[in-house]
Amino acid sequence: MSTAARLGVPRLGVYVHWPYCARICPYCDFNVFKHRAGPEPATLARAIVADLEAQRAITGPRDLVSIFLGGGTPSLMDPAWAGEIIATARRLWTPGPDLEVTLEANPTDAEAERFAAFADAGFNRLSLGLQSLDDAALKFLGRNHDAATAVRAAQAAARSFPRLSIDMIYGRPGQAPGDWAEELGRAVDLGAEHVSPYQLTIEAGTAFDRAVRRGVFTPPDEALGAELFDATQSVLEAAGFDAYEVSNHARGEVARSRHNLIYWQGQDYVGVGPGAHGRVTVAGARQATRAAARPADYIAKVAATGVGFAAAEILSPREAAQERLLSGLRVTDGVPLADVAALEIAPERIADLRRLGLLADDPGRLRATPAGRLVLDRLTVELAS
Repeated sequence: MSTAARLGVPRLGVYVHWPYCARICPYCDFNVFKHRAGPEPATLARAIVADLEAQRAITGPRDLVSIFLGGGTPSLMDPAWAGEIIATARRLWTPGPDLEVTLEANPTDAEAERFAAFADAGFNRLSLGLQSLDDAALKFLGRNHDAATAVRAAQAAARSFPRLSIDMIYGRPGQAPGDWAEELGRAVDLGAEHVSPYQLTIEAGTAFDRAVRRGVFTPPDEALGAELFDATQSVLEAAGFDAYEVSNHARGEVARSRHNLIYWQGQDYVGVGPGAHGRVTVAGARQATRAAARPADYIAKVAATGVGFAAAEILSPREAAQERLLSGLRVTDGVPLADVAALEIAPERIADLRRLGLLADDPGRLRATPAGRLVLDRLTVELAS
């Protein structure tokens, strides 16, 4: 336990959004921009450091639980810039002895060659976007690596970082549950302690959204999606993974993503970088921040005001409770009823959902059962409305 935690200082995560990508994937609806040469990336790195400095005045002293560099593709940035960002966060807040420092990366050879440099910069966990081990699927997903490159990258990551997580995408057109189970099994054999298998979602405004509307391909229907989900659970459970969240599986509690748990457990986190979100409790009020989306606008905002977000919106108790419910039901631990008291959920409604087998029989918490997790969006609506 850190000194700050012993003194009762609240916990904090830091999320850094690096928005540049070598290629924009057709399924992605994140705040991303094509990677570019020139002075802007270096200027952005300096602005992120300045934003962290300014937000320390908002949060006050905190126990630093995690630092997460996501994107975009932060493994495209200069490792020295990443090292400065990590050092700044560690200086501003009190790092715990088990501080988790995560880098998101793609498995191209050029990025994998720099893994050792990122480990030297202070990262102890890599989240690797494999997405598939099938060359045809990788081409369909718009990835700029093949399966052999993915395997080499996972092996290089295992040599450079104490902890490794891999992302995989299923629910691709024409994908059969047996084929997916075999592919996921091969991914598990690469040795990661954490696996995040995501069902392909067609997000509005993406290239895939336009392709589906044109009839280029048809996503799997709900029944097939459920079969693929069941296959996912079976393969990972047999391999010793705990499904601690809807799309996240870990080999034991120590392998769980501490940073994502900050989100799902309703804890505080600072968001810096273009488009980054933050949630910080100040004087008992939950504040929501969102940074300017375009890199140039974010840089200008930091230069003008010190921080990258336009304003901090104070969430009402009901809004904060709705967020807590939405994120808390995703994890197997669920959410304490006390945390969502502002929603004034009728006990009869909870009892009905328990009788339907969608909520576990836990008097102090709301916990989705396996059946409830299959209809989590609807379950959340039933409880929050």
